[in-house]
Amino acid sequence: MRVRLIAGKYGGRILDAPDTSKTHPMSERIRNALFNSIGDEIEGKVVLDAFAGSGAVGFEALSRGAKAVTFLERDRIASKVIDKNTMALGCGDEARLIRASVTAWSENNPGEQFDLIFADPPYHDPQFSTVTRLFSHLKPGALMVLSHPGRGEAPTGTKGIVVVDNRSYGTASLTFFRREM
Repeated sequence: MRVRLIAGKYGGRILDAPDTSKTHPMSERIRNALFNSIGDEIEGKVVLDAFAGSGAVGFEALSRGAKAVTFLERDRIASKVIDKNTMALGCGDEARLIRASVTAWSENNPGEQFDLIFADPPYHDPQFSTVTRLFSHLKPGALMVLSHPGRGEAPTGTKGIVVVDNRSYGTASLTFFRREM
């Protein structure tokens, strides 16, 4: 399976994606809509791509000016694909891969914070209780975008975290959360 980066310094480059049912690369149409809607939030930011899969969302952020991206992926095959894509793009200085589950990583790194978090858990297992752990890793004023199936349930936020937007794209939805200042 292949995924194309849309814009920025790597625009048009083709990435490998795991050919497994455990991952579902975000479609190019949805990634384009996502990045067009948050364009001014990327430049110079430190990003977490949780449940990274192929890394397409994080690589798109790097392509559009993110300072650094941490890819969080527990699947061995997907992790190898992210490594391969990092090498193909030559962005090893800006990309860091952590092979761990979101829960294990979060418990072991409670103080690590990001300007922008993308969470794209497997659609067959959205793991919303795990996803909400990521709220604690948002810097004040930071944004988190959750990709989830259809118009189904999604976390509503928590103290200090508010839902600022919801967008639906057929079988996929994006929910935007912001940590209050």
